[in-house]
Amino acid sequence: MSSEPPPGSGQQPPEDDPFRKQPPPEQGSGSPYNAPHGGAQPPPYGGDPYGGGSYPSDPLAGMPPLADSGKRTLARIIDMILVGIVVWLLTWGFGVSEYDVDADEVEYGKSFAQSAVAAVLYIAYDTFLMAKTGQTLGKKWLKMRVANLDNGSTPSVQTALVRSLVLWIPFAFCCACIWTAISGGVSYFDKPYKQGLHDKAAKTVVVTT
Repeated sequence: MSSEPPPGSGQQPPEDDPFRKQPPPEQGSGSPYNAPHGGAQPPPYGGDPYGGGSYPSDPLAGMPPLADSGKRTLARIIDMILVGIVVWLLTWGFGVSEYDVDADEVEYGKSFAQSAVAAVLYIAYDTFLMAKTGQTLGKKWLKMRVANLDNGSTPSVQTALVRSLVLWIPFAFCCACIWTAISGGVSYFDKPYKQGLHDKAAKTVVVTT
């Protein structure tokens, strides 16, 4: 049995991960992450900001700058439009439309089926692309990516799935755009990591590329 730690377990990412966090430069190099606490260089590893594990004392050290929340919102809108078109085509093609039925029972059943198709496609889209490159198409076009907070690497499938479930299950079956606005809107006010609720659940951040 292999003793290698699973991906996303808080251990250092593989050497061939192009997005793994780089060691912070020596003091005096001019990096904006070099001395974030009044000029004192933070120790390389220490307390987990979530209360356990071996995160860096400053998890952002060695990472690119955090992505702007406005650009994150625009990237999410792009992704919603792209996947929404596919959802509409599939549900229309299979006759799963909530607009062409009269009986309340049938309308509810078809509406639920449409929501299920939307949930599966959105979750699959986010999970697959996040685990592969850390970028959906919207994020790629706007030059952002999702990174593990602990080591800056591309999220594992498990991490990407948790992030996607928190974002898309309420969207598809309950609160639609309201939940997306709440979950993503938190990043406008969250400090210091600009995390949405889905980022907090998966322990990820969004950085520039």
